[in-house]
Amino acid sequence: MSRPEDGGDDPFAPRRNPHLVGHEQAERLLLESWTSGRMHHAWLIGGPPGIGKATLAFRMARFVLKQGTGGNDAALFGAPPPPVTLAVDTEHPVARRIAAGGHADLLTVQRTWDEKRKRFKRDLPVDEVRRIAPFLRLTSAEGGWRVVVVDGADQMNLSGQNALLKILEEPPARSLILMAADNVGSLLPTIRSRSRKLMLEPLPEATVVGLLGRYAPELDREAQTALARLAEGSIGRALDLHHAGGLDLYRQMLGLLETLPRLDVLAAYGFIDKVLRGNDDAAWSAVTDLLVWWLGRLARTTARGQLPGEVVAGEGPLIARLVEPARRDGGLDRWVEVWENTTRLFARADSANLDRRQVLLNALLSIETAAA
Repeated sequence: MSRPEDGGDDPFAPRRNPHLVGHEQAERLLLESWTSGRMHHAWLIGGPPGIGKATLAFRMARFVLKQGTGGNDAALFGAPPPPVTLAVDTEHPVARRIAAGGHADLLTVQRTWDEKRKRFKRDLPVDEVRRIAPFLRLTSAEGGWRVVVVDGADQMNLSGQNALLKILEEPPARSLILMAADNVGSLLPTIRSRSRKLMLEPLPEATVVGLLGRYAPELDREAQTALARLAEGSIGRALDLHHAGGLDLYRQMLGLLETLPRLDVLAAYGFIDKVLRGNDDAAWSAVTDLLVWWLGRLARTTARGQLPGEVVAGEGPLIARLVEPARRDGGLDRWVEVWENTTRLFARADSANLDRRQVLLNALLSIETAAA
């Protein structure tokens, strides 16, 4: 059985996924850099979570390692003809070894799996980052390049970033470091300056709907569209929400909020019980993520005075009813404050291991206060 770090048995985990949609310009830039013979040694691939950054990094890794001993030089001198795509057939030996996590010239650095809590650890350990230097100093096992993929580079602490910086300052020949980061700005300026940045944009809604048709064909079109709107351009977020039952939880959350301005406390307890049943981290993450997202949307609607498109039918009147008093009274700060406080509350709940039941109830009661 595959390790969780390698995507478990998911055929669409980044190291196995042969598909990349919506980032053709980024792929073209990488390909042009390679065929020019002046491939930069480090690339920082940034953008929102779940849009394909790691998938692009592994796509480039497969391409580079497939080139073998002739790779860059061959492309430079025009024989064989320059490649026109980064795509590598899934049955190619390089692709198969990378998918299995067994290519000797590829090192993947990422958060480690917490077997006790059944989830990935919050930070990328410095010990993982320190594996990069000795790996790149080794001679290529197959006579070509050595490639490192750092998935979640922005999750390194300061020690980890400094360890990576030393490598970027004096990179070995024929080595390539591909870093995927949700928050590029959290990395040291010196890391950013020594890397070539490649920023990816969120995917169009239609693209996310199409990818859900590929990855989750059991969903009907209405559910695919709703998840795409919740995900705002992130196929990864859409799939996470789907697997956590996020769309059903969102509908129930809206049903509870429909009782405002006087919250139905009994219904609130029932909703919280469902979220926390079985100590399901996925359901908790989905609900806290959705509630913060919805409050942010409420604040933006209050500021702009324009109702957003509905995720599910009947959502518009609820938002209009909550927004109108704040706009009439000049109370934009009311919803912004609730949004900010709720975001901080949920972050503290995870970092300080607070009582989740009380945390979620407090968040709902703060919304009731703002809606009064």
